[in-house]
Amino acid sequence: MTERLVLLGSKGGPAIRPGGPMPTSSLLEIGGRRIVVDCGLGVTKGLVDAGMPLKALDLVFITHLHSDHVLELGPLLHTAWTAGLSTPVKVFGPAGTEACWRGFCQALDFDIEIRIEDEGRPDIRALVAFDEFTEGPVMEESGLAVSALRVDHPPVTECYALRFAHGGRRIVFSADTAYFPPLADFAHGADILVHEAMLEAGVDRLIERTGNGERLKTHLMTAHTLATDAGRIAAAANVGRLVLHHLIPADDPEFGENHWREALRESWSGPLTIGRDGLSLTIQEKATEDARA
Repeated sequence: MTERLVLLGSKGGPAIRPGGPMPTSSLLEIGGRRIVVDCGLGVTKGLVDAGMPLKALDLVFITHLHSDHVLELGPLLHTAWTAGLSTPVKVFGPAGTEACWRGFCQALDFDIEIRIEDEGRPDIRALVAFDEFTEGPVMEESGLAVSALRVDHPPVTECYALRFAHGGRRIVFSADTAYFPPLADFAHGADILVHEAMLEAGVDRLIERTGNGERLKTHLMTAHTLATDAGRIAAAANVGRLVLHHLIPADDPEFGENHWREALRESWSGPLTIGRDGLSLTIQEKATEDARA
């Protein structure tokens, strides 16, 4: 298995628009494991398009319970089950993650029961196990070590950056967070830092399209990281590559890749990738962009 990172959905926020990108989710294939990080709307189709057999679903990590990170957790697991999943799946997430799944199963009780009886499928509820974590070590198995850092994403208090380490390679996901300097220590020396990013110039245009006025703007400015500050974190952490993810705005034609690069010009001079749906990075000693991306 080629070790790679695939951005399945690169947009910040739950809304989708015609022809635009999908909300946040990623696939990390490392150490022979297939790891889904966050389950925004579209994650299932994104995995299929990335060439991952759904019945090979292995590990799922949820950073926090905002809908653009967890909305399709239940549908992903259920669709993998209908695609032939028969081996256990482990889901890691903050407190409340399992309740999301149980609520989904209750809503789909008729379908689940009739498919078990009529199609001879194993009970999906017995295939999925949950581990609700807090800050610190999350799992260590077959050389894969995962750790979590609580980040600053008000008013959500249970939101965690994640670090995946295997064979000397380290991949860090910031999750949703305001500018949070302790993240630099957590990500120090990582091959790839996948960090959320926002363009201040795009916020007012986003508010005009979405509504909620000043309240939404206040949330965005206090709970998310400007692209320039994401560069500061990457520089302080001395990472091999910065990948901008969970982009705000991600679907405004007024803002292109040049705007993101300009925002990083003074804070980050290292390798930079601007996220987009389906973008794939190979994971090597120092990550390089896959020629197919």
